[in-house]
Amino acid sequence: MTAEKKITKTEQEAIEMPIFSMDGEKVGSTTLPASIFGAPWRADLIHQVTTAMQANLRQNRAHTKDRSEVSGGGKRPWKQKGTGQARHSSTRSPIWRHGGITFGPRVDRDYSEKINKKMRLGALVSALSKKAKDGEIILVDTFTFAEPKTAVAKGVLGALAKGADAASLVAKKKNAALLALSSYNANTIRSFQNFGNVDTEELRNLNPLAILSHKYLVIENPEAAFKALEKRVAAK
Repeated sequence: MTAEKKITKTEQEAIEMPIFSMDGEKVGSTTLPASIFGAPWRADLIHQVTTAMQANLRQNRAHTKDRSEVSGGGKRPWKQKGTGQARHSSTRSPIWRHGGITFGPRVDRDYSEKINKKMRLGALVSALSKKAKDGEIILVDTFTFAEPKTAVAKGVLGALAKGADAASLVAKKKNAALLALSSYNANTIRSFQNFGNVDTEELRNLNPLAILSHKYLVIENPEAAFKALEKRVAAK
C-alpha cells in the first residue's frame, strides 16, 4: 500500500516541459524524471553543502610574520640592568614596532571542509527539483556553432528568452543563466564566454552552488542529460 501511494504521488508531481531549438522554436516535449526533479526542498542540506563548497574555493593569501620571521633584533636593545628601563631581549618582540605579529593570519590555515558524496548528490537533486518547480529550467535540443560567434550566441539567447517566456535570460545583468552542456564543446563555450550574465558548464560537473547562483538552468540534449544525471544519482 505504501509503495503504491508513493508511486501515485510521484506520477502526480511529474512535470511536462517543452524542448526548444536554438531558434527558440518548440521541437518537442519531455517529462522530467521524478528521481531527479521530484525531491523536496532541503534548505538545511543546501546550506551545509554550498557553504562547504565555498570554503573549499577559498584561497588563503593573508599571511603575517611571527617573531621568528621578522628581521633585526639579533641582540638586546640595551643591557639587562642599570638603565632604569624595562628589560627587553629583542626588538622582534610583538610589543615592539616592526616586531612579530601574535596570532595573525597564516597561509598554512586550511579552510576546506569535507562533503560526503551522499550529501553532495542529495543537495544537487534538491536544487534541480527547486529549479523545476519554480519554472526556471529551459531545455534545448542542441547547441551547434560552426565557429565561435558572440553575435550568434546573443541571437540564441534572445530567441530562447522569447520562446520560453523568460525575459530575465537577456534582461538580467548578472547570473542570468547557467548552460549545462552535454559534453565539452569549444565553439559553444567560446561563443558565450563574453557574456557577463551567462556561464557554461559540462553536465558532469553540475553542482548545487552553480545551479542556485543563476536564475535559469539551460540543459542541452535533455534525453542524454537525464540519463547521465539518473546514473550519477543512482551511484549514491
